[in-house]
Amino acid sequence: MSEISKQRSLLSHCISDDSSSSRNGTKPDPHATSGSGMRSKVVVIFLVIVAVGLCSFFLYKFWQKKKRDEQYARLLKLFEEDDELEVELGLRD
Repeated sequence: MSEISKQRSLLSHCISDDSSSSRNGTKPDPHATSGSGMRSKVVVIFLVIVAVGLCSFFLYKFWQKKKRDEQYARLLKLFEEDDELEVELGLRD
């Protein structure tokens, strides 16, 4: 029984706080300031995530191109060395 009476007194206290603020003519709106602040934080976090994702994508593509160029250079070098060997062995002029 004591828990019910505590809850009722707490509820009546909250109701009396709301009625006293409405008497002053100003009613606190908890969503007015926290909602726009929260929305701007979400937008900023979203933009940061998108920027990091785009940077990661372009860095990965750059890395792939660099690796491909290195492999192509190695392949060309391999064939150049084979040509020199053929000339040295007299298989080709």
